[in-house]
Amino acid sequence: MSTDLSRRGFLGTTAAVAVLGLANETRAEEAAGGGAAKTVKIVGVSCSPRKGKTTAQAVQICLAAAKEVSPSIEVELVDLGGMKMDPPPQGQEDEFQKILAVLSDAKVGGIIVGSPVYYSNMSALCKVFLERCGPLRKGFALSNKVGGVVAVAGARNGGQEQTIRSIQATLMAHEMLLVGDGRPASHQGATLVNTKDDVSGDEFGVGTAKGLGRRVAEVALRMAGVK
Repeated sequence: MSTDLSRRGFLGTTAAVAVLGLANETRAEEAAGGGAAKTVKIVGVSCSPRKGKTTAQAVQICLAAAKEVSPSIEVELVDLGGMKMDPPPQGQEDEFQKILAVLSDAKVGGIIVGSPVYYSNMSALCKVFLERCGPLRKGFALSNKVGGVVAVAGARNGGQEQTIRSIQATLMAHEMLLVGDGRPASHQGATLVNTKDDVSGDEFGVGTAKGLGRRVAEVALRMAGVK
């Protein structure tokens, strides 16, 4: 039997072990909590290099709508803007380890990934984030968790849907359950237009973001067996 002693193999194995350890610790803490009411967390990840700008705003709209679905829903925003995060296999000591701990929490039932649209596709930061999630795929830690995608562009037909599909392809590789913005529109995800560093004036887009947040929360609750 051959043994992978390469740096990449070693780092990948180490990260996978860390993920499993975090999950086991969380399950132990939940068991010690006895009959505490079960909560489901929805994590929103803003993959724009511009911290706190329109992509983060769009993801926040999704999370606010998700939280309104049930008192059992918790939400958390991870804004990657300004974070130091290198593509694999480098960057094992950068800020991604904090993000890995958030995503590995056993309470996480859904993840909403948001990206600005650059040349009809996701941002470079979003691509790095998705690639760095590779260790989570080794044990399929995100399997059966609900995934949603929101894209923000400078025009109504600015490549949002193509960006959404590109991100969804990666989420599918993790065995995540993908949802769109639900009824009445029921499209692939949330599509917003950035006008002067603001998306709040895009009534249609805001509606898709709210719909996506609600849909992710509803399905995550159902998967967790929480009414």
